[in-house]
This record gives sequence, structure tokens and C-alpha cells, in this order.
Amino acid sequence: MAKKVAVIGAGVSGLSSIKCCVDEDLEPTCFERSDDIGGLWKFTESSKDGMTRVYKSLVTNVCKEMSCYSDFPFHEDYPNFMNHEKFWDYLQEFAEHFDLLKYIQFKTTVCSITKRPDFSETGQWDVVTETEGKQNRAVFDAVMVCTGHFLNPHLPLEAFPGIHKFKGQILHSQEYKIPEGFQGKRVLVIGLGNTGGDIAVELSRTAAQVLLSTRTGTWVLGRSSDWGYPYNMMVTRRCCSFISQVLPSRFLNWIQERKLNKRFNHEDYGLSITKGKKAKFIVNDELPNCILCGAITMKTSVIEFTETSAVFEDGTVEENIDVVIFTTGYTFSFPFFEEPLKSLCTKKIFLYKQVFPLNLERATLAIIGLIGLKGSILSATLTLVLFVIFPTGLCKIPPSQKLMMEATEKEQLIKRGVFKDTSKDKFDYIAYMDDIAACIGTKPSIPLLFLKDPRLAWEVFFGPCTPYQYRLVGPGKWDGARNAILTQWDRTLKPLKTRIVPDSSKPASMSHYLKAWGAPVLLASLLLICKSSLFLKLVRDKLQERMSPYLVSLWRG
Repeated sequence: MAKKVAVIGAGVSGLSSIKCCVDEDLEPTCFERSDDIGGLWKFTESSKDGMTRVYKSLVTNVCKEMSCYSDFPFHEDYPNFMNHEKFWDYLQEFAEHFDLLKYIQFKTTVCSITKRPDFSETGQWDVVTETEGKQNRAVFDAVMVCTGHFLNPHLPLEAFPGIHKFKGQILHSQEYKIPEGFQGKRVLVIGLGNTGGDIAVELSRTAAQVLLSTRTGTWVLGRSSDWGYPYNMMVTRRCCSFISQVLPSRFLNWIQERKLNKRFNHEDYGLSITKGKKAKFIVNDELPNCILCGAITMKTSVIEFTETSAVFEDGTVEENIDVVIFTTGYTFSFPFFEEPLKSLCTKKIFLYKQVFPLNLERATLAIIGLIGLKGSILSATLTLVLFVIFPTGLCKIPPSQKLMMEATEKEQLIKRGVFKDTSKDKFDYIAYMDDIAACIGTKPSIPLLFLKDPRLAWEVFFGPCTPYQYRLVGPGKWDGARNAILTQWDRTLKPLKTRIVPDSSKPASMSHYLKAWGAPVLLASLLLICKSSLFLKLVRDKLQERMSPYLVSLWRG
């Protein structure tokens, strides 16, 4: 008899969870509180239902080859970066292609998820749901929570003295949909993440003035990289990841900062990282130009509000503010759990591999899609789900008591300042995916690939680390993975080839290719050869010792 699995939410993670359950001969039932799939990618004109949705102008910031499901590439004519409608169409195509809709119960709210009395033996859960006022109870062998982390708007009004005196309009970015209604107004946007940058840029075209306040600053990336190729595909590569592991981090950060400042000097634009703060990155192609044209004015953090103005940390005052928009992120919660599980699941330090709660005797509960990656979570979901359900629906993890003890000790050390809290940091995409893939046997072996299939191995190691790589071997192996990898650049360039000029010279010639990748390939090859040698260790240590004062002198000069 097939094991029954409850999937909570029919968004990006929920759809992949359903598919993986079906592939592994499990019996999924998905509960979705709205009337359609897609989660936050399903645009609505308002947010009255309390659900977080995309704003109308949103465009993806991870290119299509890096953000697709690992066994379902985007159509070749889809743009590399697409609006929310196009992306939702892709989710719909995925659901229809694999016949997933029949497993989803729409307009159904999950009221409670509780352990059954015999949980320590069976790992089963009681799930109570409500559909059109009628409650239902069912028993499931496992539960996958796919509600994401954009649930509850984080609106820290208490951190802004005088905000309750302010007579203008106060919004959270969850409520923002379109720029209409802001014409001629002076708008203050608080918070500079991807959403804050997007909203500020869009409003700068209609508002009288947009002020953008940030405590930390940020590095601004563009969607395109050198020669116009998608940025994600140029930097998310195994060869680059390997180099970053063997060269000093200060040296690599120095190179990255010089490259980013070559596009525009972040300090001159008021975007440089505040001293002592962690480096953060956003993707925005238009923000520098809007600042350059005066449509957006960068400001420091707000220390106080009056009835009509805002006072900033640097002592400046901006008068006649009409609207304040907080783009201060979200908090996630699990109201259907009982304590202490409810509180524990909100602390990532108590989630094994950012997926399994540590306090359960049986690993039959998984939090899917909560992980923060430097890349697309969509491309990671299928590997995460395979990790959860392979091979029998119960993933073998270390004893819960041992894990809980270690996590509790670490939490105490963090509170005492001995360790830094890294639970909110984003994980390196390749490192995290390889770690999960190694657990289930889907991590590709580069040396073996070079022996068996040199052409594919070259693309896997030196090319972009697209999600298809995790479908080459092991459980969930997809026969189309090899071809998807070898044709990924064809799908990338296809939507650009809308005007072919006769007799035009080909920019992507062999000489151009060698110029572009000759040095990185040579460097990576040399590092591979001497990785295990004592010489490399000595060089790296010496470089680490000497680089810091050298960099300081360069910056001062």
C-alpha cells in the first residue's frame, strides 16, 4: 500500500513535491488555500486575501536555464528573464505536463497538523483541513510543508520613533501592485533589497521624487554579464567554485569589488556597504541610472518621523513626505503546528540541512523551500524533495537527540557572542546542492565524467551549473539531462536571434571563446593539478598574509 503524503501549498516547491511523490510511487494530496497554483507567482490586483503576490512589473532576476525544474527546461523561445505572467505559464505547463492538478485540493486551508499517539513507531500525522466551512481529518505517513518564507509582512514600526504621528500613507511592499496612485507624490522607500530597488525604480517614473533609505548599502548586479550573457550562467560554475575554495577569500572579494565598481563607483552613488556590515547583493539594471538622473535619491537610515517629514541618521531632513513604503521583508510561521514544534521550525539552526526539524523521533516532516540560496530555489526543489522521500519516504538522518543537543549548544554560544549567527545567510548554491546530492547519490563525478564523456564533463565543470546536472545519475535520473546540458546555450541565445544580419561577423568565434575562457580554464586546470600539493598550501598562506596590507595600501592610494 502506497504511503500517503500531505503537501501543504501548490507553489513552486509544492508542485515539485507532488511530482516527486508520484515518481516514487507515493500517494500525495496537496492542500492549497487559494483557487490556483503558483503561490506568490499568481498575480492578483489586490492583497486582500492576505497572501503575498508578485507586483505587476516584476521580472525574474535568475535566468531561465538556472531557474527551471531540473527535468523540465523552459521552451527555447522563452526570454532569459521573464515577467511573472510568463513564469506562471511555465508552472502551469509543468503541472499539466506531469498531470499534477488532480492531486490538488484548492480553496482548502490546513487547520492543524499533529503527531498521532503512535508517532514514535509509525511517524504518522493527523491533518485537519477546512474547505468551504467544512472540516476534514485524515492520517498521513509524511508531511511536506511548502508554504515558503514570504508569509507575514515584517513591518517594524516600533523601530521608527514618531511613525504613529506621520500623517501620510504607510504601506508594506506586500500591498504594492502598480505605480498608479503615486503620481506627483514624494515617496520614501525603506529597505534596499531586490523588492525595494524594483519599487523605487518603477515609482521614479511617476512620483515627484523617490527617496531610498538603506542601513547597510548593497552591491548592485545586472542581469547581463560580460558580452551580454546572463550573469548567473557566467558565475555559477564549478570551476569558479573550485577556484573560490583554494584562493584567499580576501583576494577574491577584492577582485569582485573592483569589477563591480568598474561598472559604477558604489560609494559615489551612495550604495557602498556600511563599515562592519555584511556584504549583500541585489539585481537591478536601472537603479544606477535612476540615481544618476536624480529620479532616486539615496538616503541613510531613518531615525525619526514627524507628521510630514523624515529625519535621517546623517542629520538631513526630508519634508513633505506623502507615502512611506516598507520593503523590510517577511517572517515565516507555521500556525498549524503545536508547540514546541511551531517555534522550533522558525529557527533554521534547528532544521537538519535546513529541511528536517531536529526534535522528531521519525523524519516524516519536511520544510521545503525555506532554504536561502545564492541562486534559484526553484532549481533546487526537486533535489531537496528527492532527499526527503528517497528511498522509502523516510530519510535517514543522525539521531535527533544528538542533533538537538548540538544545535542547542550552538544557539547558546551564538547568544554569548562566541559564534556568529549564520542561519539567515544565503548558502552557496553549488556547495549546498552538492551536499544534498551527495546524500542521495545524484552528485555528478567530474573525474569519471571526463573519462566516460569528455564533452559533457567539460560543460559540467567549466560551464554553468544548471539544475540538469543533478539528473545525470542516481535516483530521479532523467534521460534528457545530458542533451539539456549540451543545448543550454542554444536555448539561451534562441530568443535573442530575432534579427539576423546577412554576412555579419560571428561574435562567438573560436578565438573569442578562447579569449573569454582561456585564462579561467588554464587557471582552474593548474589548480586541479596542484590542489593536493604542499606548494599550493604554502602559496595560499603566503598570499593570505601579504594580501591584506597590500589591499589596504591600494585602497588608500
